Amino acid sequence: MSDTLPDYWDCFSVDYAAARQAFVAAATQRGAALSRHEHPTLKDPHGQALSVDVAVLGRADAPRTHLAISGTHGLEGAAGSAVQIGWLRADGGNPLPDDVNVVLVHALNPYGYAYDTRTTENNVDLNRNFIDHTRPTPANPHYATLHPHLIPDAWTEASLEAGARAVEAFRETHGADALFNTTASGQYTHPDGLVYGGSGPEWSNRTLRRIVDEHLAASERVAFIDWHTGIGEYGEPFFLCFNDEGSAEQAQAVHWWGADRVRDQRPHGLARPDYQGLVFRGVQQALGDRALAGAVVEFGTRGLQMRPALRLDQWLRFKAPHAPDAARDAQLRADLVDAFVPVSSVWRRSALAHGLAITRQAIAGVAAW
Repeated sequence: MSDTLPDYWDCFSVDYAAARQAFVAAATQRGAALSRHEHPTLKDPHGQALSVDVAVLGRADAPRTHLAISGTHGLEGAAGSAVQIGWLRADGGNPLPDDVNVVLVHALNPYGYAYDTRTTENNVDLNRNFIDHTRPTPANPHYATLHPHLIPDAWTEASLEAGARAVEAFRETHGADALFNTTASGQYTHPDGLVYGGSGPEWSNRTLRRIVDEHLAASERVAFIDWHTGIGEYGEPFFLCFNDEGSAEQAQAVHWWGADRVRDQRPHGLARPDYQGLVFRGVQQALGDRALAGAVVEFGTRGLQMRPALRLDQWLRFKAPHAPDAARDAQLRADLVDAFVPVSSVWRRSALAHGLAITRQAIAGVAAW
């Protein structure tokens, strides 16, 4: 283990294609077993194949696994990718305990990463897609009321102010927690809306299940991290642990990362939404009765000011093409990307340093579990 933080510019990449190349190179240098899951139809903006790449270090049949995913939310993947690349460069050459392996899943939503959006090729929020699609979808009755105000036809000061008034009226009537739950928990009725969970399993969903089946078949205990950005203080980690309250798995996460991080978290100071269809749940389901402890780990950016960025993502996708303006759209796109992965060296160094420390804690934790 190196005490020296890798240079952040060697870990963060300018786009999906560069990140994939850097990840594969770093994994290859460390002797990892690599596999590639190419999207059957889609290409990146350069005309190259989109893919989820998997690197396995350590024994393939090890009973203890650290599983880390980047890019569940597309463009947020630049941060998780940087942590994965940084760990490979800093620690990937060190021997793991014989009964431990590390499985790194790079760019789970490659379309979103390549095209600077949080959602998949079908505008599905992958982190709301892991529901049982054979059953009635979870209800979000208030979302339809807010939807017209969240994504205006035009991105102008007047339309944004009108939308803000409608959202504020909802908050005054129902409360801030209800507003957050409505706009974050997941909805399954508006395919062009926020946090749309889809009408069936996405390609990335099915691919992750294959990865778990292929690479975690022998895993009896799994330390899990799904890297994200947006929630929390600027450049600081924020944990969302979805193990059952009081469970042995939650106790493990507390032991690794601390009770103050794992328990009773209030994202943006609000009650945690009733998140539906999480990747965390999908991995749990794929593992069956085998033990999984872990968390979604966010790196904070703009706090509550993230809300306009979430709406801007959808607006650029569904509204901007009807009246394109190159100068406007370029500036708005740059703002969107910076909202989730700030270009600031302060933010990037902090995210990388925290990410390496959290990864090391997870690996040491699962080794001792």
